[in-house]
Amino acid sequence: MAAVPRHVLILGGTTEGRALAAALVELPSLRVTSSLAGRVAQPRLPAGEVRIGGFGGPDGLSAWLRGERVDAVVDATHPFAAGMSRNAALAAAIAEVPLLALRRPGWTQVPGDRWHPVPSLAAAAEVLPGLGRRVFLTTGRQGIATFAHLDELHFLARSVDPPEPPLPSVLEVLLDRGPFTLDGERALLREHRIDVLVTKDSGGAATAPKLTAARELGLPVVVVERPPLPDGVPVAPDVPGAVRWLEHLR
Repeated sequence: MAAVPRHVLILGGTTEGRALAAALVELPSLRVTSSLAGRVAQPRLPAGEVRIGGFGGPDGLSAWLRGERVDAVVDATHPFAAGMSRNAALAAAIAEVPLLALRRPGWTQVPGDRWHPVPSLAAAAEVLPGLGRRVFLTTGRQGIATFAHLDELHFLARSVDPPEPPLPSVLEVLLDRGPFTLDGERALLREHRIDVLVTKDSGGAATAPKLTAARELGLPVVVVERPPLPDGVPVAPDVPGAVRWLEHLR
């Protein structure tokens, strides 16, 4: 394992970020630091060193990389954390530190799905009134404000922490954290008489059961597509791929 860098920074907050940290802390003579944005009140902490909070943009991050003698950065943030990914790419270039994006694959549409792909939350809000009246929002608490003007719709939103205003006038909030079960998602959609689901294409198995439940009930699903990664950043789809990338650095 001599090829593995001495200090790896993981921009985390995801299941993959925690799994990568757990794998890397087992390697000898390797310092592993995970950085969390601090947007969740009680985050699940990864193994190794943890820092919480922003860096102050790409300049602040590049200075931190140099000051802490970071040899490699793995961007394991949420697929929709586009701002952080851009800052990571700029900072890594400034500091001349190798950067990898660890991104789980997005979901794949299968027969029976009634997906309506849209490029943004704003576009999702535009198409919603034509698809249903009782909406299940699973876009995270920070995206709920985008739907605040849709007074004619009834919203059920699920998030880890309570959302902040502005909010839709008719809104019920479920505070919960995945993974979720298929039976649980079926029951939730039926109990709340949901007729349209809104989600981001975050991928992964933890929140995928809602898609199966929606398919079984014949519900339309508005799927917000992922923002693109910065140009030139290599991508690993899983933790073993990220470990192999680190092992091949010289």
